[in-house]
Amino acid sequence: MSYLVDSHCHLASLSLEGKAANNIDEIIERARRCGVSHFLSIACTSKEFENNLKIAKNYDNIYLGCGIHPLNLEDEPDWTDDRLKNNLLSSDKVIAVGETGLDYHYAPETKDLQIASFVRHIGIALDVKKPLVIHAREAKNDTLSILKSENARDAGGVIHCFTDSVDMARVCLDMGFYISFTGIATFKPSDNVREVVKYVPLDRMMVETDCPYLAPVPVRGIENEPAFVRYTLKYIADFKGVTENELAKITSENFENLYRVRLSDSEIKSKGCEISTYRIEKIIDKSFEV
Repeated sequence: MSYLVDSHCHLASLSLEGKAANNIDEIIERARRCGVSHFLSIACTSKEFENNLKIAKNYDNIYLGCGIHPLNLEDEPDWTDDRLKNNLLSSDKVIAVGETGLDYHYAPETKDLQIASFVRHIGIALDVKKPLVIHAREAKNDTLSILKSENARDAGGVIHCFTDSVDMARVCLDMGFYISFTGIATFKPSDNVREVVKYVPLDRMMVETDCPYLAPVPVRGIENEPAFVRYTLKYIADFKGVTENELAKITSENFENLYRVRLSDSEIKSKGCEISTYRIEKIIDKSFEV
């Protein structure tokens, strides 16, 4: 049995209300039909964590991460270490600290605030003994410096949605971190990301959607969802010269090793949902074990 994990998604941020609403059962079912068996749903705010908990309580195969995203710090100026620790220890489903990190692309003006928060998150990860989910955009030097100075290696973690250089990937790998790729790897202008895909060994790699953002080719432009990680898997598998099953197996084992969990076959009963609307039928391959 080959499992495929969407190792970073934001289930609580999907369109679950209003005219464009999706039923979470249908979203999970579409993913299951594409071979996606497990999910790590990340919270970037305290409210999002509460919403993720409500979603995850009905599913054995949804894990959770909890942190304050560097772009959400001004929304939660009063967050405390104790509250975050309590959230991280509130359920066995919570296996990761973050999303945390630095983003100088969208918010260079909050640099000092981001650095202080990142340092605090690393300290919390070391205290609760859970790995870090790290966001790093146009902040290579500070990210690497903080990871080293705060002994983040001892917590472990993943640089998610990696878009930086081979140089940065090399240092992160040397510190024991995993590298995770999104649908950006499929975008035509993303030669730099493909260089990193080429460089990173399979046993240090993960795949993710980061949904509802960054839908991969050929569904770019619509709301991303966990089923679409199959497109990214196929693209990277072809690029690395391995089968989809091989890459699914390896990346799932990497997920198990980082987060110290054992994935099981959590069969989800079909809800009879219509999948052709999202053209997912194009990526359903009966040779892929589900």
